Amino acid sequence: MNLFTLTDHNSIANQFLAELRHTDWQKDTARFRTNLERIGTLLAYEVSKTLAYQTAHIPTPLATKETQLSSQMVVLATILRAGLPMYQGFLQLFDTAESAFIGAYRGEYAQDDTFDIVQGYTVTPNLQNKVLILIDPMLATGKSIRSVYESLLFYGKPSAVHIACVLASRQGIEFVQHHIPQASIWAGDIDDELNAKSYIIPGLGDAGDLAFGRKK
Repeated sequence: MNLFTLTDHNSIANQFLAELRHTDWQKDTARFRTNLERIGTLLAYEVSKTLAYQTAHIPTPLATKETQLSSQMVVLATILRAGLPMYQGFLQLFDTAESAFIGAYRGEYAQDDTFDIVQGYTVTPNLQNKVLILIDPMLATGKSIRSVYESLLFYGKPSAVHIACVLASRQGIEFVQHHIPQASIWAGDIDDELNAKSYIIPGLGDAGDLAFGRKK
């Protein structure tokens, strides 16, 4: 499994991630959504480097130019609702990609703070032999990604699987490595801890609430 992190090298991504985490900047919901989108766009560019390419000849007004264009079909799958801004960032670059949308969330916590993933709404194209990019801002325990991935396999077996997130926990990465070993993980940054409720520490809070308002 490949693991890529934007913060492995200093770049403008550091600014976007800092604003996403900062409690003062989080008060600006429009800015928060924009920064999720920006991280999505940066990660999409990195993922694009892994695709298969083939030679194409492009006519210009004066001559013909040989170039390399991607030969693979991409499906962008996002977990509602928090994943929507990040998905939009991916769509800015993969503008001919097909899309899948999945409603998944943590169920009620048990007394020992464990929980199950509740999954409902799913709409997706056929995934057979396509590049599947699963988009969710927070990779905490990894349970949501595993649940969504396994349900999507009913619609075909992808040729490659990429998981894109803004923040990942070490525990979540290890969970995905064990359960979806063929997947590559693309993260903005990695945090070391989960708290008792399985939220990433220091993290940034609830990405869905910060982007779209608190839920009941």
